[in-house]
Amino acid sequence: MNINVATDMPRPWLDHYPEGVMRDLPESYTLTLDAILRNAASTYPERPCIEALGKVMNFKQTIDAAERVAAWLQAQGLQRGDRVAVMCPNLLACPVSVFGVLLAGFTVVNVNPLYTARELKHQITDSGAKVLMVLENFAHVVEAAGVEDMGLEKVVVIAPGDLMGLKGHIVNFVSRKMKKAAPPHGLTGTVRFTEVVGYTGSYERPETDPDDIAFLQYTGGTTGVSKGATLLHRNVAANVTQCDANMGPFLRGLDTDHVMVLALPIYHIFGLTCTFVFMNMGAKLLLIPNPRDIDGFVKTLSKTKVTMFSGVNTLYNALANHKDIGNVDFSSVVFSVAGGMAAQAEVARKWKALSGTPIIEGYGLSETSPVATMNPLSLPEFSGNIGYPLQQTDIVILDDDGNYLPMGEAGELAIKGPQVMAGYWNRPEETAKCMTDDGFFKTGDVAMMLEDGAFKIVDRKKDMILVSGFNVFPNEVEEIIVQHPAVLEAAVVGTPSEKAGEEVTAFVVLNEGQSLDREGLREFCKAHLTGYKVPSILHVRDELPKTNVGKILRRELRDEAEKLVS
Repeated sequence: MNINVATDMPRPWLDHYPEGVMRDLPESYTLTLDAILRNAASTYPERPCIEALGKVMNFKQTIDAAERVAAWLQAQGLQRGDRVAVMCPNLLACPVSVFGVLLAGFTVVNVNPLYTARELKHQITDSGAKVLMVLENFAHVVEAAGVEDMGLEKVVVIAPGDLMGLKGHIVNFVSRKMKKAAPPHGLTGTVRFTEVVGYTGSYERPETDPDDIAFLQYTGGTTGVSKGATLLHRNVAANVTQCDANMGPFLRGLDTDHVMVLALPIYHIFGLTCTFVFMNMGAKLLLIPNPRDIDGFVKTLSKTKVTMFSGVNTLYNALANHKDIGNVDFSSVVFSVAGGMAAQAEVARKWKALSGTPIIEGYGLSETSPVATMNPLSLPEFSGNIGYPLQQTDIVILDDDGNYLPMGEAGELAIKGPQVMAGYWNRPEETAKCMTDDGFFKTGDVAMMLEDGAFKIVDRKKDMILVSGFNVFPNEVEEIIVQHPAVLEAAVVGTPSEKAGEEVTAFVVLNEGQSLDREGLREFCKAHLTGYKVPSILHVRDELPKTNVGKILRRELRDEAEKLVS
């Protein structure tokens, strides 16, 4: 049995890595993201690299454009380590902008384009970003937040058709005139992205250090004040290498040119790291600008043969239940990965029947760059667990006092590895709260180690429901509810109860044409759950509140449920 010397805890997962997957990382591997980008461009120069709205750029074109962005940024007088914010969905200009910031030697601040002016102002002022690159559709939000109030020196405005040539003019016309997607704004002194990416001044390649900050990845906005996870080049580069070590032997053994569906936005940590991981493998990234437009998403998939999917549970569920999904040719698909939230067995069953591939679940957070564990790609069926820790990653399970728990007992999952962040930006007290004395990051997730060293998430600590002293984990109840034939989606929260302290409340979205028999659904749950876990309150909704990447906002539902019973 492999043992972690520092914790005296077993590492049984090392004995269960698939054949061909290395147990450790190479002593020398690339530790900066600019080097990873340049290596990909030199290895696969003519291969297609990114595609959005039908326009493709190869690796050389992509990095050449990014270097022009880098040169323009350097000409603005920014200093090493200065922050540049990018507020753009998955259009061609998004990865080119992100890469440009890194190639210039600066730090990327990824910004959710759906932010309100208040949320945007907090993130820009907290990060100290000096330049903001924003899609024109959201320029009015920048105006409302106040350019001077945020301390911005430059605002670069991106058009959706930028980098698309003549077709881009059509895309811009449709966006501005037909869809009315770009509300008017009064920003002055802005720079068009076309000017930035067309810059002809000299570019100086910086000497990037692995300990330079690559990203400020803001997280925690749904549970409190959003904090910037400080991700160094070495953190994200290590995670790219770890993912390659686990997936490379499987994917490179297939005689195909890979096309990865990137529906998750690049400003989200899952989509961000997928971008680097699969570019590093020479795959083309099929960028989906608006994954909420499932009709448009399915049309795109029906025109393109893809080999790999990445997404969250709600996205797979929406695709699997779409009326036109039968028009999509899944014959080339070899790999489907899920993260960001727990994948449900029923959704995995539907996806396997549709695509022929099981959902391979992994686990991670913004604070871990993000991937900490992963199931083997050779897995024949959905496992229901989050897989094995990646190379050089240790995971322990802690009780409420910080003591290590043995295999099979549930407690807080804590992670230590080269992909773990350097801390929260300018928040040493918050960093101290989430780190143990021996360097483990406390995730806030309840998990247990299985006999083979794989880990299973039980639930988020903050989402746990306490019914008469008994713990109820929402994921478990949701898994049962969505198996009912009338139910499309479900979310479970705890609400105050005079009798039991808390009671289980469920919000459900029904399949088209279905009605809810509340007692029938409760009886269905009783057949699978202990009595105190069965929802005592059921609400029907047309849709569930979700983040921009499809993660269900339980906190919002909890607030709504408490108002309904008050």
